[in-house]
Amino acid sequence: MARVAIVTGGTRGIGEAISLALKEQGVTVAANYAGNAEKAAAFTAATGIKAYAWDVGDFDACAAGVAQVEAELGPVDILVNNAGITRDGTILKMTREMWEDVIRINLGGCFNMAHATFPGMRNRKWGRIVNIGSINGQAGQYGQVNYAAAKSGIHGFTKALAQEGARAGVTVNAIAPGYIDTDMVAAVPPEVLEKIVAKIPVGRLGQASEIARGVTFLCSEEGGFVTGSTLSINGGQHMY
Repeated sequence: MARVAIVTGGTRGIGEAISLALKEQGVTVAANYAGNAEKAAAFTAATGIKAYAWDVGDFDACAAGVAQVEAELGPVDILVNNAGITRDGTILKMTREMWEDVIRINLGGCFNMAHATFPGMRNRKWGRIVNIGSINGQAGQYGQVNYAAAKSGIHGFTKALAQEGARAGVTVNAIAPGYIDTDMVAAVPPEVLEKIVAKIPVGRLGQASEIARGVTFLCSEEGGFVTGSTLSINGGQHMY
């Protein structure tokens, strides 16, 4: 029987690439999304991957969403926590709501989804969790104290949960993408984007498919000895 995966934020951008890459590996994928039903419907029509709507920042909604996926597709073996938002601004201009929205979804979503799926993985003695962090959670970024804090928290969350899952055959890893050619990056003003690319040693933006290939390895049988790690895929922009 095929493994079952949930990819949060799985119908657009990096998440879409991850959903497709896992499907190509023979995994049955459930792609979670938050609010763009039109895009999700188009994604399902084009790929055959079922899309499920729930807010990853809502603890109860995550439990219900996972239960629905498991009832329809089977036990969840793979979780990719990819969903995330930005609410940028310097701390002088950042409201409490901007802070809480990003922490709730980007970091809280990882907890909510892991809480709903980890027990089953542990009981079945096999599981893969991959959390999508960010270069900005490693190096920081002006005007993103909320986003950087949430993504940095994901890296710590990954290392701690990896220790809980290791002896039960559940690996937990993170990927820290650099600047990837997605709609989010495309919205950056051209003059700003030019400066960003100038700081990337390989001289270009990354592709969503390059992140997806990292995810498929970490989710594979061959990735079973890798846990508690953060894989940086950033073109050499940040090395440590």
